[in-house]
Amino acid sequence: MSKRDTIFALDVGASSLRLGCFRPLRGNGIELIRFAIRPLNADPAAEETRIEELTHVLRELVQELGIGRAPVLLSVPGQSVFTRFVRLPMVGRDKIPQLVRYEAQQNVPFPINEVVWDYQLIGSGEGEMDVMLAAMKSEIIERLTDAVATAGLDPELVDIAPMALYNAVRFNYRELPPCTLLIDIGARSTDLVFIEEGRTFNRSIPVGGNTITQQVMREFSLSYEDAEKLKRAHAFVAFGGAYEAPPSEVADKVSKNVRSVMTRLHTEINRSISFYRTQQSGRQPAMALLTGGSSVIPYTDAFLKEKLNIEVDYLNPFQNVAVDGSIDADEIGAQAHLLGEPVGLALRRGLACPIELNLLPTRIAREKAFRRKQPFFAAAMAVLVLVLAVWAVFFHQLAVLGEARLGAVSRQLEDLRSVERQLQHHEGRIARVQTRLDALVALPARRTRWNALLEAVYAHIPNGIWITELTPILPETDAAPEIDEAAYFATYGELPSPDLEAPTAEPEKIIALRLAGYGYLDKVGTTGAIELRNALRASDLFTDETDILEMTTTGQDNVSMSFKMQVVLSEAIEL
Repeated sequence: MSKRDTIFALDVGASSLRLGCFRPLRGNGIELIRFAIRPLNADPAAEETRIEELTHVLRELVQELGIGRAPVLLSVPGQSVFTRFVRLPMVGRDKIPQLVRYEAQQNVPFPINEVVWDYQLIGSGEGEMDVMLAAMKSEIIERLTDAVATAGLDPELVDIAPMALYNAVRFNYRELPPCTLLIDIGARSTDLVFIEEGRTFNRSIPVGGNTITQQVMREFSLSYEDAEKLKRAHAFVAFGGAYEAPPSEVADKVSKNVRSVMTRLHTEINRSISFYRTQQSGRQPAMALLTGGSSVIPYTDAFLKEKLNIEVDYLNPFQNVAVDGSIDADEIGAQAHLLGEPVGLALRRGLACPIELNLLPTRIAREKAFRRKQPFFAAAMAVLVLVLAVWAVFFHQLAVLGEARLGAVSRQLEDLRSVERQLQHHEGRIARVQTRLDALVALPARRTRWNALLEAVYAHIPNGIWITELTPILPETDAAPEIDEAAYFATYGELPSPDLEAPTAEPEKIIALRLAGYGYLDKVGTTGAIELRNALRASDLFTDETDILEMTTTGQDNVSMSFKMQVVLSEAIEL
């Protein structure tokens, strides 16, 4: 069987790692082919180094089993996950995600963007539906999945241990009492799972094997490691009332500490049953199934049977799950209480399970989605390269044909360019002739404008002033360029015609007039030139830039004055 067909299920408990290797069977079944269990340091003081220890132990486990890089289904302890059971109004299936997300924001005690969460519809009643919410801090689950990836496995799914056990129970026990209570006694906590047809409820109680170890530590003043060894060697649930004490005083003390913790556990279980019946409208459990590492402490089942007054049995996760013949029957029997979670996880691959939560971090889910698309990207790239190669050959052939056509077209283009130069030459000659014709046509109008200009000046001269000089002012212009006759002949095959080919300079234009004149003071006074300037400024033919350049008195007795004035035209006129 290929590695791809093998199902790897890993349960990360508080005190151990449990890895099961399964293979799918025909008829919707699975078979356990290998398993391994490795202890972890359950001392709360070692929590800071827990991830490092987990990575190290898991890496050794992967190398020992020779798994290599493979997808793995993962479960996390129930105490690490926030779960809440809520009842919501019945809505259309398309509106359920939006409604559940709003409910999650109200119930999860962390910002919704800081957790990985999922939900499961677990039942419905009259106008209502029961929803299970599960959320876990993103940083916690990402540290765990990163540790698993560092050890050489590829996290594919993250389930909650109580729900993995629930799926294992429903697969292995087809006929159960109306209400069954699953009690998973772990190292740090005890998970209770109420199983009814069409509904479930779970709760985590902070009482477990570590609670017993810590009481033994206080009772005997031992370290955590020594107290754990003492518990494993002598622990059992002491009988209540008057009974014959064991021969060993140490065993007697340890057993009494165990009974004290079990009594606390029993009290919490009773409180949980009452809560389930009153708040969740559940039934009284008629049977209890025990599982978990601390559930095998001797007389635990008898103690709970007596206190709960119901039938108590140990969960057998292999009642409907096959076990490969190479696995020793005694070995699997001794470890069956630790393998419920791997069985429940393995059932998630290819089988429809009652509860299918997945707390896989979004980042990892996106990376996996991208990796799944990589073969399609590679195929698309190969097709693109093939298409480009075909087009390259096609365009190469077109290029060869194009070069031949280009040579012919280039020769035709050169002939056309020669014709174009001749046409441009004649068009230029026509344009210059037209320009001269336009100038000749406009000549009478220009002369008339010049006469109107002079009449306007003289019309505004006051009595007593006469003009002695009137000079037009022209703008500065560049001289017209000379024609290079040799270049002209090389281009057009003929010499330029003097009357048509010579570049025509811009026609001369008058932009202002320079006036000089005299006036008698006894007739016009000193303001005569100023009146003339103001009168010219008021005319539409001249601008406000018209001004007096110079004004002085003349004669022996200053009887006259002379002035010079520049009159600026509002529009230049051609000569």
